[in-house]
Amino acid sequence: MTIFSAILAGDIPCHRVFENEHVLAFLDIGPLSRGHVLVIPKEAKATLGELSDESAAELGRVLPRLCRAVCAATGAESYNLLQNNGADAHQAVMHVHIHIIPRFPDRAEGDGLHLSWRPGTLEDGAGLAASIAAAIDG
Repeated sequence: MTIFSAILAGDIPCHRVFENEHVLAFLDIGPLSRGHVLVIPKEAKATLGELSDESAAELGRVLPRLCRAVCAATGAESYNLLQNNGADAHQAVMHVHIHIIPRFPDRAEGDGLHLSWRPGTLEDGAGLAASIAAAIDG
């Protein structure tokens, strides 16, 4: 059982911003910026790849509406979506969750999110693409 399972069960309160049959969205209790929202499927799976197509599709359907609402309510013009899968990817709660993190130009350096991107080079692109394509639905 995770903290998100306890929230879904009503054992732990949260500040709900959206809920339907498949998804719950609520304010993060440790926000990286004002308006930081967590979006979780009600299906309890650790990683996105484990979710049913129905739960994944519903996440995709509600995310644009939630992003627009967070920006409208906070005045943010920019935001990050963050979704980690597995401990090696810095996932702390093993229940799928997507962070909507509003970004503000006057606070971007002072908020709690710092990203670093160091691109490498693509090796054997054709072979890798073929392997991935073969693994889809396989």
